[in-house]
Amino acid sequence: MPPEPAPLPARRAVSPLDHRLEAATGHDIDTLWSYRDRGVLDEPHAHLVDRHRELAKTQTAVTFYLRLLNRLSSGEFDVDDALFTRINRTVDQLEEAAGARDAAARQVLAALKPIEAAATASTPRAPQLSADDQAALLAIAGGAKLYEHLLTGRVSVTAASGTRIPHARLQRLEDAGLVLRDTGHPVHAGQPVALTGAGRAALFAARRTPTTRAPTLPTRPGTPPSTPAHRC
Repeated sequence: MPPEPAPLPARRAVSPLDHRLEAATGHDIDTLWSYRDRGVLDEPHAHLVDRHRELAKTQTAVTFYLRLLNRLSSGEFDVDDALFTRINRTVDQLEEAAGARDAAARQVLAALKPIEAAATASTPRAPQLSADDQAALLAIAGGAKLYEHLLTGRVSVTAASGTRIPHARLQRLEDAGLVLRDTGHPVHAGQPVALTGAGRAALFAARRTPTTRAPTLPTRPGTPPSTPAHRC
């Protein structure tokens, strides 16, 4: 009897608490994970996303062992001592994975409760962003610099992603207190540009209606998923 494969690394799979994160933040899970990687989130939201990633990882393991157990009991294998041993081992692994998932879910709930409470409280409205301003802030979140050409005197802003941001737009965002230039660096060498706390809040407040789609599951029980779940 061939050995069962090990669970794959964590994927962006649907967890039982996804809907609560999306309702509290106004963003789908993919957006939250992307914002975490780009440094957009404040500390409470970043902590929440980190805990959610752990939950997604443990949920993937639970799904894998549950489907493996289903495959073992499907009649595909001979009923003998080797099968009983493998079933018992899989049950133990499933129980351990479920315990880890439940512990991770408790950590997500602990991080989520203050965010849910804050979402229901009355807070000042963040500045409204145009689509272009939102795109510029998102590009700056990944790192950007303001350059002045030594010969032409032309000023330009280039993000680490390669995105170019018009200088006039940068000035408008800077005047609004959403971005800040490090003037300690000479312009010809590149002045780093970063989001302010207000800039991160304004970008995060550009809420989208969250949508949730069930994860794509393997057609054969016991086979780990080969592609991550897609979201709208």
